[in-house]
Amino acid sequence: MPSRREFLIISAGSLLAIGAPGFAKDAITPARNAIAVTQVAGDGIRLAAVAVEYDTPLKNAQLSADSFRVAGRTVTGVFTSTSADPVDKAEAGRFVIVTLSPTDDNALLAEKVQSENANRTQPSAGSGPGNAGDVPPYDTVYRRPQASIVQSNALTMSNGHTLPASQFALKTTQVKNPVVDEFQSLEFHDPKTGKMLRYNLFVPKGYDKKQAWPLVLFMHDAGATSDVTRTTLYQGLGAVVWASPQDQARRPCFVLAPQYAEIIADDNSQTSSMLDTTIDLIRVLSAQYNIDQKRLYTTGQSGGCMMSIAMDIKYPDFFAASFLVAGQWDPTLVKPLAHQKLWILVSQDDNKAWPGQNAITARLEKEGAKISRATWNGTWSAEEFRAAFDKMAAEGSPINYVTFRKGTVIPPGQTTEGASGHRNTWRIAYTIEPVREWLFRQHR
Repeated sequence: MPSRREFLIISAGSLLAIGAPGFAKDAITPARNAIAVTQVAGDGIRLAAVAVEYDTPLKNAQLSADSFRVAGRTVTGVFTSTSADPVDKAEAGRFVIVTLSPTDDNALLAEKVQSENANRTQPSAGSGPGNAGDVPPYDTVYRRPQASIVQSNALTMSNGHTLPASQFALKTTQVKNPVVDEFQSLEFHDPKTGKMLRYNLFVPKGYDKKQAWPLVLFMHDAGATSDVTRTTLYQGLGAVVWASPQDQARRPCFVLAPQYAEIIADDNSQTSSMLDTTIDLIRVLSAQYNIDQKRLYTTGQSGGCMMSIAMDIKYPDFFAASFLVAGQWDPTLVKPLAHQKLWILVSQDDNKAWPGQNAITARLEKEGAKISRATWNGTWSAEEFRAAFDKMAAEGSPINYVTFRKGTVIPPGQTTEGASGHRNTWRIAYTIEPVREWLFRQHR
């Protein structure tokens, strides 16, 4: 049985299955290989497609959804591409992208397992995930994406040759993780605290040290606590959305996503030493790269949101703005936030973050803060979110507090018990582009 680390690591080029021959043993440009293609959504990473590579290009118009079958999955579309990345869709190409339904039962790659560190500190009842500095059980792993694909219909290549249908199942031998693979996975040994911090760093394409570049810090929730560096990139959109081709085309920036191996913030409004280590890391990166000190941004979900609040309290002049998702803090401690730029987002189904932020914003108003408030619907379309954002942003408040209306963040069929309303907040939060735009409009 593979170790937990071997089980969790997904990297481009990692071998997932024994090699297999092409679809047909003849002279008609058979498939070279098949590549598993993942995609990170708000609720985590999925096996999203299979890319089949040929020696000879095919034309998109000659393909249909029934051209291929994938064992155990629902095919939703087929198109040609110039690479294994679906964003390179083209009228013709050597790659055929076979897209798969994101709602298939086995689409998500996250799995709950017996933790290898199960004997480590267990949280006490009602205390959340544990105390700051605790090392919780690591009970979520990400299985290797793999698939078996069959060419069920004949294909006509661009040179006019026909590749007959076949019942031979071609297995994936490589993995393509769009966006995720663009991050460097590194370690920082902090000489000040003596602590080691694993982190993921996205360097914008076209980086030029002659100009200053903004940086977004994303900090994950306690559920993603792990000693495997890429976990924070797999768990949801909080890190990868800023590095997507679409966001980078509009708002090029560095993205820093630390991977914490311990609880960083707790329900007693305490933080671990990772607070200062993370700030120290940003300072070191700012010396290594030309990072704009007037455009440093922080965001985080749950425990990561709480850490952002704690950083804003301890270092009130460090970040230009903060996007705070599904977190709370002791309202008696938040006075330094009154003159900062914040976008706060919680769900009314969250029995901690909602009352917690109600108390925080009430305290900030007593300190003279101007705050705009609104209730949004988590099921809205992108256009509806845009209209609601424009209305709120027109008020010009430095602090904006949005709650998702009760019952609008939890997907149909999913239990409303436990922390479902909490976790589903960030499933939606990072998809709202105008809020991401707002963050980048802020300068110190």
